[in-house]
Amino acid sequence: MNYISIIKNGIVKENPTFVLMLGMCPTLATTTSAMNGLSMGLATMFVLICSNVVISLIKNLTPDMVRIPVFIVVIASFVTILQMVMQAYVPGIYASLGLFIPLIVVNCIILGRAEAFAAKNGAGASLMDGIGIGLGFTFGLTLLGICREILGAGSVFGFTLLPETYNMLMFVLPPGAFITLGFLVAIVNKVKKDA
Repeated sequence: MNYISIIKNGIVKENPTFVLMLGMCPTLATTTSAMNGLSMGLATMFVLICSNVVISLIKNLTPDMVRIPVFIVVIASFVTILQMVMQAYVPGIYASLGLFIPLIVVNCIILGRAEAFAAKNGAGASLMDGIGIGLGFTFGLTLLGICREILGAGSVFGFTLLPETYNMLMFVLPPGAFITLGFLVAIVNKVKKDA
């Protein structure tokens, strides 16, 4: 199995945000700024990579009847580790993302990749799948956060780009998330169609 194609697949062909349209709750709720989008993407990527590898290692030991509960316990364990580390070392980002960190446990991207890929492949391929899907999700959230922050606050990663008079508050509010995501999905579809 070609590891580069697995990573590329997660970023381009099966991008969770723009192609598969998975994980929309954190995508729309946490991308009010580029930093929040990047942080949520990296947090999800950590859990995705770790859970993919562990699930691929224990797949032959797990009876089919309890497969999903075992996957959820594995995912919840890594989310708990992530939550404690973030709370200790990056409390500002942890406070900003708030409730969405524990909700990574039920993110359909992670459970979906565990079921569709990690439970059927080896640890190396599962690691690459986690990296690819994680990078695709992180890219999607960061891009959405950049667009919303520029349009809504006139800045990106805290650096002011536009004067306050040009800011459109709607883009940092929930309706702005839907509008921005809609335009980005349309752009991605157009680029893929032309390629």
